[in-house]
Amino acid sequence: MADDRFHVYDTTLRDGAQQEGLNLSVADKLAIARHLDGLGFGFIEGGWPGANPKDTEFFRRAQTELDLKHAQLAAFGATRRAGVKAADDPLVAALRESGAPVVTLVAKSHDRHVELALRTTLEENLAMVRDTVSHLVTEGQRVFLDAEHFFDGYRSNPAYALEVLRTAAEAGASVIALCDTNGGMLPDELADVVHDAVGTGARVGIHCHDDTGCAVANTLAAVRAGATHVQGCANGYGERSGNANLFTVVANLQLKRGFDLVPPQSLRDMTRIAHAITEVTNVTPNSHQPYVGMSAFAHKAGLHASAIKVDPNLYQHIDPAQVGNDMRMLVSDMAGRASVELKGRELGYELSGDQSRWLVERVKELEAKGHTFDAADASFELLLRDMVEGGQRRHFTVESWRVIVERRPGGDVVSEATVKLHAKGERIVATGEGNGPVNALDRAVRLGLEKLYPELAEVELIDFKVRILEGTHGTDAVTRVLITSSDATGEWATVGVAENVIEASWQALEQAVTYGLLRAGHSA
Repeated sequence: MADDRFHVYDTTLRDGAQQEGLNLSVADKLAIARHLDGLGFGFIEGGWPGANPKDTEFFRRAQTELDLKHAQLAAFGATRRAGVKAADDPLVAALRESGAPVVTLVAKSHDRHVELALRTTLEENLAMVRDTVSHLVTEGQRVFLDAEHFFDGYRSNPAYALEVLRTAAEAGASVIALCDTNGGMLPDELADVVHDAVGTGARVGIHCHDDTGCAVANTLAAVRAGATHVQGCANGYGERSGNANLFTVVANLQLKRGFDLVPPQSLRDMTRIAHAITEVTNVTPNSHQPYVGMSAFAHKAGLHASAIKVDPNLYQHIDPAQVGNDMRMLVSDMAGRASVELKGRELGYELSGDQSRWLVERVKELEAKGHTFDAADASFELLLRDMVEGGQRRHFTVESWRVIVERRPGGDVVSEATVKLHAKGERIVATGEGNGPVNALDRAVRLGLEKLYPELAEVELIDFKVRILEGTHGTDAVTRVLITSSDATGEWATVGVAENVIEASWQALEQAVTYGLLRAGHSA
């Protein structure tokens, strides 16, 4: 087990799974648990056995299918019902029989919640805490307590909120996590309350929601005030605005405060694991997420690039490799010479002063017409290659293309595209059908070129975005199309701009195919 002096406790599989639109199967939960264990977290909360059939199944399968190297599983549940002994409560029995070495009990610490939600007395609520904690400890399980609505309860009746902590600690709870359940606290006031809670002698933890945008800051403030147990979720998942992002919390504590929480190699795996979890949850990654987001170390402004060229640390708070991320240079109309020189070096080119000046002016000229190169790295690389190699070089040339959209009997609408190409000395005519004009063009190009370039079978169009830009000729609309393509080893994005959406799509598609062939090792 991880060092017991300070706990990192993940609740993605329960609290995180309450995020709107996030639905985890048992297999998903097992996969995420393995990823979290790989980071070296001390505790992984698996869910609420007995109250949720899926969670009961998770704990059953975990006993044979999870081989955790670092973490201990925690089962979540509530204190016994009013008027029932803990030993006789079926939900407490489910916790006892879950096989989890740790049980986390949620208990009311807000007097109004006790009286209005539980509909019992303040004294009976304390008895529920005392009886349930002591029963599970006697049965050989380690018990943590989540003091629900603690900060609101402290504001309402501080003496009672603190008495809940004392009662739990005296009954044998190892940690009492103070929960900002409504997510309404700010760091300075939260720290004062945590300090008072630590004064009771109980070991204190912290569980924050992000409704004020302060969940991570509140967690760090609680640690400074004496909390030695932090709870949160991978990627900040959770209901409403989410929970404290545990990746951000751990990185801040380890890299900024000197805490020894996870092995350095595990920290270097954080970006990879954060993205692997998004694949399991099927939630689009937040590219601007601190530390692990794709844009966390992306630089666009020319002023930044000039400084980074001298010393990357001038505009980066850490070396991104510490969390397994990379610095990225973005090229846009905000770019200066340093930006394109660094981007060129990243792509394997040492640009001369004249080349970088020309490229900066060309980028600004194209972006003024609607192109966007910070979102289309592949298009920029093709532009750079054309400049270095002295003109546009492609694997094929286009004689013509056309698309017909037909509504057939029965109501089906089908697009048919015909392309006429020249490649490797051959004239190629190919026709493809699709569920839209771009899909049809994509299929026609593949059909025509795959015999000469079989690697195109590995290339697929995975995203297509259209944006109508401000008109430049009266009411004429200028359209920008971004296409994301992938092969077996990665993804790339290309851009096209034209007054006709199909023409813009063709530009982006032609570049996507060209770039895919370059990735496959074919010279243009």
